[in-house]
Amino acid sequence: MTQRRHDIDALRVLAFGLLILYHLGMAYVAEWGWHVKSSYRSEPLQLVMLAVNQWRMPLLFLISGAASYFLLNKLGTGGYLRRRLQQLFVPLAFGMLAVVPPQAYYEALSNGIIEPGYLSFLQQYFSFAPWPENAFAGSEFGLTWNHLWYLPYLGCYALALIPLALCGKHQRWPERIMANIKAWQLLILPLVPMMVYGLYLFPHFGGINHAVVGDWYTHARFFTYFLCGYLLVSSSAPWELLARLRNRLIIAAPLTFTLYLFFDRVLPDSSIPAQETLHLMVIYINRWIWLLAVLACGYRFLNRPFRWLPYATEAIYPWYILHQTITVIAVYQFGQFALGPILEPLLVLSITVIGCWVLHEFIIRRNPVLRVLFGLKPASTPRAPALDTPIRSCS
Repeated sequence: MTQRRHDIDALRVLAFGLLILYHLGMAYVAEWGWHVKSSYRSEPLQLVMLAVNQWRMPLLFLISGAASYFLLNKLGTGGYLRRRLQQLFVPLAFGMLAVVPPQAYYEALSNGIIEPGYLSFLQQYFSFAPWPENAFAGSEFGLTWNHLWYLPYLGCYALALIPLALCGKHQRWPERIMANIKAWQLLILPLVPMMVYGLYLFPHFGGINHAVVGDWYTHARFFTYFLCGYLLVSSSAPWELLARLRNRLIIAAPLTFTLYLFFDRVLPDSSIPAQETLHLMVIYINRWIWLLAVLACGYRFLNRPFRWLPYATEAIYPWYILHQTITVIAVYQFGQFALGPILEPLLVLSITVIGCWVLHEFIIRRNPVLRVLFGLKPASTPRAPALDTPIRSCS
């Protein structure tokens, strides 16, 4: 499948935009821990966060797998490897050194572990000396990558894809598999490995640890979503199925979430036979149905060359790297004033959006060194892509 897929690029932008809003919500949702919490916390917000939390990261990894298919076809294996190393590991190293440390500082400050003074904090932070327990997320390692954990995980899957892609290039197995896919296969087959992971890996390895090492349940899940994205865009057949199923998926998605809430919050423990297994099945069904519904809607409504899309496609990656640091600082600083449960989050959101836009528009995209450090391609002539220039889904 070689035609331009504007919907994949648009969904990537929207998925990262949703991530920014989700991290803002983490500062205000009741009972859930985060780096810096506001004094204004909402219990009803939990329901919205829970609904999104089920499929937001699987969507990002699925889209990354789709983008990898286009990148490999466009650049070849060598070019793909160089692009992924530049896009993932260079920003990860830079982010850990320059972008993430303020988050650790304000978290440790919020926890009462350190005294005010960012420079003295940095001196200890970069000495890799032991920190008191729970000083900040990742303090057991001496430093942290916080929200940038997505980059090393994606890097692992991008590298693991290369031998599979080399085999597929000669045998065209992805295209052959997807060209003959049936609706029931699209709906059911991806759930089979997920159930295996839930039954046999989760009890041993638990949920995500954000450390890459030993996180086998998480790797199994996210790499499977990554492969699903890679396979889905190799043929037009699954998208024709999604187009036919779209309205039913839109109805099914909230129904599966309602069923998830029933198992998670209403049904007493051990009240029906095989309840734990059924609960797992409902979790994975809910996630997959939501993913298919989002993909189907994106294919229908977003697969067109929007004028804003090329610019947003470039901008969203620096925004992802920057946003959480700005949010954490804003939540902590505004928390010193009694601004109220409406004004404070609106100000935090405004500062986050304005800060990301200013830093990207006037500093990062205009500086060739910063472009590399934030994972952007070297600037072409003109410096930034025109808003009406079509692109391929290879970000």
